[in-house]
Formats: sequence, structure tokens, C-alpha cells
Amino acid sequence: MSTQTSDKPARNTTAWWREADRKHHLSPFTDYKQLKESEAGARIVTRAEGVWLTDSEGVRILDGMAGLWCVNVGYGRKELAEAAYKQMLELPYYNTFFKTATPPPVELAEKLAEITPAGLDMVFYGSSGSESNDTVARLARFYWKLKGKPEKAHFISRTYAYHGSTMAAASLGGMTPMQEGYGLPLPGFHHVDPPYWFDFGGELDREEFGRQAAKQVEDKILEIGPDKVAAFIGEPIQGAGGVIIPPDSYWPEIQRICRQYDVLLVADEVICGFGRTGYMFASEHFGIEPDMMTMAKGITSGYIPLSGVMVSGEIGRTLVEAGGEFFHGYTYSGHPTACAVALANIDIIEREELVRKVREETGPHLAKRLAELAEHPIVGEVRSLGLIGALEIVQKKRPRTRFPGNGKAGTICRDHCFAHNVVLRAVRDGMVMAPPLTISTEEIDELVSRLRTCLDLTAKDLGAG
Repeated sequence: MSTQTSDKPARNTTAWWREADRKHHLSPFTDYKQLKESEAGARIVTRAEGVWLTDSEGVRILDGMAGLWCVNVGYGRKELAEAAYKQMLELPYYNTFFKTATPPPVELAEKLAEITPAGLDMVFYGSSGSESNDTVARLARFYWKLKGKPEKAHFISRTYAYHGSTMAAASLGGMTPMQEGYGLPLPGFHHVDPPYWFDFGGELDREEFGRQAAKQVEDKILEIGPDKVAAFIGEPIQGAGGVIIPPDSYWPEIQRICRQYDVLLVADEVICGFGRTGYMFASEHFGIEPDMMTMAKGITSGYIPLSGVMVSGEIGRTLVEAGGEFFHGYTYSGHPTACAVALANIDIIEREELVRKVREETGPHLAKRLAELAEHPIVGEVRSLGLIGALEIVQKKRPRTRFPGNGKAGTICRDHCFAHNVVLRAVRDGMVMAPPLTISTEEIDELVSRLRTCLDLTAKDLGAG
């Protein structure tokens, strides 16, 4: 009897995982045809510790993006695994519908009211930033309905904004590829230019440009009608849009405009929150006093899904005093295990003084090292705040001129970074970074050194230098 040998790869090997990934796994934001036809396939990450990933081939990779802007306290924190384990043994799950609560979401709500910007007193839970921004759209319309102004149902956001991937969240966002061909944005969602001085500021002074960018919001409110606008939403720093750090003049003017026209101001802190900017929330740095604030990612450092919408005392009082059921919620709103992990995560951030360290030590060190790259022949600008930063790749520094093919230069540099085992992200022709808040100054040096090498290689590929 003859035996046949199979050429199928052995199970739980790199080859097997890659083949199974191609056949059965639909990854987010992926060109599936391109992935299937690629020779290498997906890189399989199997372990992580601190700021380092390890793939299935044993290669160590410096994670300059903290996963997806989220692993704030770094990988391998046993305290978070133990918090989940303990809670799962006691009460793994129960819902918060039907006049029911469990201890962890209640305890976390009290803690969030303590650490978030003044005036934010109550929280509505979800599992992702997308869900929380979807909740914002529903909750803002519900609030204005309770106030006797149901016609206030329109939202204003910015181009390059990222607020998530649900139909409502993608409508709030300003990412054109996420909207074209999907019937988005939905009716009632409007966009203005972002405060992106490098691309849109021309020869204007940065502060004057900031005021002009804010005026676009006022002009849009007047165009729609103040009696029809429910809210303006913005990330204090637009992360996925390219780490757009606004001029200092921008947010005070946005605050004034929203107050003048009775428009709710929503701060999306999904990326910026929980220490990323050297403040617990970036709203503190920019002096934003939001009526609602969304958060996710760093709330559990990405160890388990959780998100929330903080609301002001005024909104909370209206919900309580006016009455009427808010027909909205998720199976996992206030998931006890996720909330237990969040409490342990916040404890680490506070106990290890990560916010202070980012503001006084690692953030300034990253800024100093990035500033050295400003002299590179294809770098047009560097910018950072805390442990979130970016640099712009240009063909010519003055006047600011991009390389032909929007995004081509950024993609080349990103691919070199992957090949040199440092995870950075390309946004158009910019390179962005947001490493774990636990990164050391020596690891920052290593990140910048690898990035410099990749910029050299990119310049060579582009015939520049």
C-alpha cells in the first residue's frame, strides 16, 4: 500500500498561518487581491514584551505605533491579565440593561469622572472608538430633542478626521476612501478643512492660519443654520489623519464659536487620551472644555475592547430630568471584565507616573531626536507633542513641494521601516509614530536611528538626496 506525502505545511507554523490567513481571514483595511498575490503574505506576530514584538520567525520588531495607537502601558503587563482573570472567575459578564449594573463599570465610571476634564460627570460605555462616536451622533440628537430642538441634527467635522468605521462614525470622519462607494457620508454630516498648516497654510503665519481654519467651522454653522447644527467634533490632534497638531490659536477659537452658536463641542480623545500627549487628556493641553468626550484604546491599553463617551453635567441633568428612554446600547456596554482591566490599567498609568514621564522626559527626548531629522534632505517638517509625532517627506523644502504620486514616498519609507523591523505608519507622504508610553530614551534613540536609515533608503529610491 503506497503512502502519499502532503505538501501542505505543518500546522501552527509560519507557512500554515499565512496560508490559512489568505484562505479564511478578512483583515481590516486590506486589498485582499494584493495580499493573496503577495509572495510573503502576512507577518505573523506571536509574542510581545515592553515595546517589542516578536514574529513567528523569532525576529524582534520595535513597535513605534503601540499597536494601533493603544498599547499605552506596553506589552506583557501581568497586572492586566490578572485583573481579567480574577474578574472572569467572579463574574465574567452580565449586561447593564434593564436597571442592572455590576461593580466594575460603576467603579470605573467614578474613576473616569475624577480624571477626565472638569465638568464631565457621566459615561456611556461601548467596545470601540467607532461605537462611542456612533453613540455621540445618537446622543447629541437625543439631547437636542429633549431640549425641544429636534431640528438641531447636523454635525460638522474636518477633512482627514478619523472617528471610526461604523456608518455614522465614518460619516463623522473625513476620510474620502472610506466614504466613496459606500453611500457616505450620511445626510446631515459636513466637513471643513483641518488646521493642517504644512499642507494648507501656504505662507500664512501659523497662528493666523489657525484662526482662519477655525473660521471655516463658523462659516459652515452659518451656512447650515445655527438652529440646525447639533455638534462639532474634532480630535485634539488628528492622529490617523497624519498627526495634525493645530496652531495654538485654533482650539480657543473653536471653543468660542461653539459657545456663541449653541453647538455642542465633542472632543475625540480615542488616540490622544490616557497620557499620549503628556497630559491625561489632550483637551487639558489645548484648554478644550468639551460637552462630550469619546475615549477607547488607551483606556485598557488595548488589552481588551472598551470605550466610553463622557458627557457634561448639563447633558447628564437633561437626560435625567427630562426623562424618556434612550433607545441605544450594546451587548457589551459596561462589560465587567473590560472595566476591571481598565481600572488596573489606569492604576498603572498613575502609579508609574507615565503622564509626567511623557511630559517631562520621554516626550521632550522624542522631540529633540526628531528635530535632528529636520535637516534630512527629504524631510520638510517634524512635529510632536508628548509621544505622538510625525515628519513630512518632501521633494523640495522651499517652497514646500511633494514628490509626484500622492502617498508614493510615504509608502516607500514605510516598507523600508517594516524591512528594518520598526513599525511606523505612512499617512499620505508623512511618517507618523505613537510608541508605548513605557518606551525608554534608549529605545527612542533606536527608533529614530532606524527611521533615519529608512529615510536615506527612501531618498535613494526616489533619486533625491
